[in-house]
Amino acid sequence: MAAPVDDMFSLCVDAGKAASSVEVRFIDNLKGKGLFAKRSIKKGDTIFTERPLVSAQFLWNSLYKYRACDYCLRALETAEENARRLSGNPALILPHPELCGVRPELHQACPQCQVMYCSSECRQAAADQYHRVLCLGPSQEDPDHPINKLKDAWRSVHYPPETSSIMLMARMVAVVKQAKDKARWQKLFSRFCSRTANEEEEIAHKLLGEQFRGQLTLLHSLFSTALYDDHLNRWFLPEGFRSLFALVGTNGQGIGTSSLSQWVHACDALELPAQQREHLDSFIDQLYKDIEKETGDFLNCEGSGLYLLQSSCNHSCTPNAEASFPENNFLLHLCALSDINPGEEICISYLDCCQRDRSRHSRHKILRENYLFACACVKCESQRDELDVTSEDEEEEEGGEAEGETEGDEMEEEMTDV
Repeated sequence: MAAPVDDMFSLCVDAGKAASSVEVRFIDNLKGKGLFAKRSIKKGDTIFTERPLVSAQFLWNSLYKYRACDYCLRALETAEENARRLSGNPALILPHPELCGVRPELHQACPQCQVMYCSSECRQAAADQYHRVLCLGPSQEDPDHPINKLKDAWRSVHYPPETSSIMLMARMVAVVKQAKDKARWQKLFSRFCSRTANEEEEIAHKLLGEQFRGQLTLLHSLFSTALYDDHLNRWFLPEGFRSLFALVGTNGQGIGTSSLSQWVHACDALELPAQQREHLDSFIDQLYKDIEKETGDFLNCEGSGLYLLQSSCNHSCTPNAEASFPENNFLLHLCALSDINPGEEICISYLDCCQRDRSRHSRHKILRENYLFACACVKCESQRDELDVTSEDEEEEEGGEAEGETEGDEMEEEMTDV
C-alpha cells in the first residue's frame, strides 16, 4: 500500500516532483517499507531533493576547526582558506578565486553564543527550529556546561571517522521542545526505524551490546541532565534512549560539504587552452598531494542528518541510486545510477565503495552489526555459494584490533562506528 502524499512529501524541497516520481510501500515485517518508482527514471536523473528534519556536524570534525554553517552545514571557509589550512601552507594562493562560492560577507553569528551561520536565513531557521533550546550563550566554551559535558563524553567514546553524532539526538529533543505542534514532530520522528535488535535474525546492534553498557549509561545520564523534558519522557527512559541511539545510528545519512571540492569541480568545468589546462591540473594534483601528506583524506565539513523520504530506501550491494550534496549544503539529491522502471524498488548502498568490493561474508558482517539485517540482493544471492571467508583487508583490520585488545585488555572497546 502506497504512503499518502502528506507531510512526508512536504518536507521535500520539490514536493510535487517527489510525489509524482516515487511512493513508499510496506514490503513485509522483516524489510519494513521501501521506496518505489512511479514512472520511468533515466540514469543520471535527480529523483528528488530533500532537506533533513535535523542535521548536525560531527563533533570531532568541529573540534578540528572544520568550519561549517551550524544549520545547513555549508562550508564557511573560502576554498583558499580551506586549502591553506589543510596543506599547512598559509601563503598558498589559489588561481581563479572567483570560482569559490563562499560568501563571508553574508555570514552571521548567533548574538548570544557566537555560533556561525552562512546567512541570516540559516540563523533564523536554526533559532526557529531548535537553537533557542541549545544556545549556550556565554557558556559556549564552559567545559562544565551539561551540553558541553555531553559532547566531550561522546568524543571520548566515539573517535574519528565518525558516522553520527549525539547532537543529532539533542536536536531532535530541541525541535520537539520548541515546536508548537509537538505531537506532529514526534510522529515524524517515529517513522524512522529505531529497532535495537532484529529478533527474527537474532541480530543485536553492535553498539548496544554488553561491552558498551558503561558508555551508554554515561551518555544516557548526561543526555538526561542536559535535555530532559516531560513531553519526551519515553526518550529519556533507558530503553527509549537505546531506541533513539539506534534510530540515529541506522538512519543517519552522512553529509559532506567542502568549499575546496566545489572550487575544484568549478575548475574542471573551465574551458581553457591546453597549456593552461595542463598547468591548472598539475597545480591541483600537487595540492591534493600536499594535503594528503599534511592532514590525510579528512577533507570535508562532515556531519549527518535524518531524511524522512531518503530513509525509506533499502540497501542493495548493487544500488540503482545514490545520495549526493552538489549544492555544498545539507540539501540531499537522490540520483539514479541506472535506468529505473515503473514499479521497481529504488535502492541505495549503506556501504561505501571499498566495502561493496569486499566478500559477501564481509559485507554481511558490516550490515548485520550496523543495520540489523542480512542482505539478500541480487549480488549477494549470486555469491551465496562462496565460502564464508572474510576479505583480506578486513582480516588485517581485525588483526590490528586484536593486537590493541591484547595490549590494553582492561580498556573498554570504543564506539568507533554508529
